[in-house]
Amino acid sequence: MAFIVIIPARLASTRLPNKPLADIGGKPMVVRVAERALLSGAARVLVAADHADIAAACTAHGIEVCLTRTDHPCGTDRIAEAAARIGLPPDCVIVNVQGDEPLIAPALIAATAALVSASVPMATAAHALTCVDEFFNPNVVKVVLNAAGQALYFSRAPVPWHRDGFSSAAASGTLPAALAGVLPPGLQPLRHVGLYAYRNDFLQAYPSLAPAPMEQIEALEQLRVLWHGLAIAVHVTDDVPAAGVDTLEDLLRVRRLFTDAVI
Repeated sequence: MAFIVIIPARLASTRLPNKPLADIGGKPMVVRVAERALLSGAARVLVAADHADIAAACTAHGIEVCLTRTDHPCGTDRIAEAAARIGLPPDCVIVNVQGDEPLIAPALIAATAALVSASVPMATAAHALTCVDEFFNPNVVKVVLNAAGQALYFSRAPVPWHRDGFSSAAASGTLPAALAGVLPPGLQPLRHVGLYAYRNDFLQAYPSLAPAPMEQIEALEQLRVLWHGLAIAVHVTDDVPAAGVDTLEDLLRVRRLFTDAVI
């Protein structure tokens, strides 16, 4: 299925000022993200920017850009505006690739996009969790799937909770064997990856959906979709995606990778 990638890029950042324009190997970070997205097989890659400086940087490197409003509360709203501005059809599949993911795997973008359909208007990704610290860390979002590979629930809590195994795991610092083999197949803890794909008609309707109580409690926007009875397909990747750039330390790490020609 053909899909396009829209990359939301906001200039302001509390932890890393002007983050989309941060230099990585001679190019702005948002350009590096777009170059990775172009390798995914996307029919089109577009940056949805909130500032003329981002737009200028993209144009200088041959990356398509759409200047959007500055007051969007989240990236989802920003890409919805961009999709409407360029006149995408209702059934178009749009992948939201965050502008601070210069190491994102192109294959992960394509695999997530492939799960969107008329009956499943949204998709995301996850990978197996094997680290006890991450499993019990509320900053690491977990997801539980149903038999069809769709999300049952996202949580900052350690789910699914293995009643007879995890109580000792928390104390010992290790997860039960195989996380293991202790849990039935398909119920291993999964870490959610912040990559989303949508049908455009759903994307345009999403901002009008009322926020969900559990969304507000967990501070997880995707729970709004489940609350309203809509399906989210989940691609489970065998590879652990590279971390994005949130801090100066993250930026220095990524710069070293580009300097060493790993990417």
